[in-house]
Amino acid sequence: MRKSFSFGILFAHVSEVELMPFGEMKLFTGNSNPKLAHDICDYLNVSIGKAQVFKFQNDNTFVKILENVRERDIFVVQPMSEPVNDSIIELLIMIDALKRASAARITAVLPYFAYGRSDKKDQPRVPITARLMANLIETAGADRVLTIDLHAGQIQGFFNIPVDELTAVPMLANTFRDRGIEDLVVVATDVGGAGRARETAGILNAPIAIMDKRRIGNDDTTATDNLIGDVTDKTAFIIDDEISTGGTVVNTAELVMAHGARAVYCAATHPVLCGDASKKLNNSPIKEYLFTDTLPVIDGEMKDKIINVSVAPLLGEAIRRIHSGTSVGELFAS
Repeated sequence: MRKSFSFGILFAHVSEVELMPFGEMKLFTGNSNPKLAHDICDYLNVSIGKAQVFKFQNDNTFVKILENVRERDIFVVQPMSEPVNDSIIELLIMIDALKRASAARITAVLPYFAYGRSDKKDQPRVPITARLMANLIETAGADRVLTIDLHAGQIQGFFNIPVDELTAVPMLANTFRDRGIEDLVVVATDVGGAGRARETAGILNAPIAIMDKRRIGNDDTTATDNLIGDVTDKTAFIIDDEISTGGTVVNTAELVMAHGARAVYCAATHPVLCGDASKKLNNSPIKEYLFTDTLPVIDGEMKDKIINVSVAPLLGEAIRRIHSGTSVGELFAS
């Protein structure tokens, strides 16, 4: 005898089920800078998402999301910090895992975007690796990107998904202003950084100077020859997006001192500090450094010369605004 079913009763039960709120926010992180991710969660008063992210003995990366993310609004906080390629692979695999777990939207929060210097073909037969990174992030399943102070603004155009680029310049400038140092001149390490220097100078009510820098070969070597502007009897404040080997800012500091500056301070959003950069910076004429925590906080020989400026409130507020559908640009409205 064939059994009969009451579909009306079934539908009635479904209609009574309380639907989960669409787009509930959840933050996840890999191993590149977990402290920053937890600080962002503290700002937002939310708990960090539960996930396993580790390597097998064969050097393959494994990711497992340990909670329900279906129809959630997901933010993956993962700066591309050292080891850079491991951080990138963790990011891509996490995005893929979240996508396959039916997340409603995935935002890749990249406080530091690696390979940003490879943004064009400046030699024959070289890649545009920044564009490749954008393609990989999109292919993995990210719906949008949130980042801070890209090395080159055109990297935003490498993505076919929305990109919100924040800047830490106002935070760095205001922190330095609070120190009460007078007779300042803001120094850009090259012509490309003139806009950043001009923004900083506006906050500090100071003039600007620009270094004439050229890059030599592919080994991060630079030559700084000329100074445009007057630094005589002034305190120079060098502002840059990132410090890698340290050669550029040290050369800049030595040149402004040779042109009569009284003292030199430096600020940068991303303290990459590869190789012997810490030693080089510690032995330079620069009195103090202001660094953000887009990359893990530096500990070691030069820690006493560093003032740490956290970007967790900046990223946290941007995440809140993205989640709620309000303006991110208003964060920087004067």
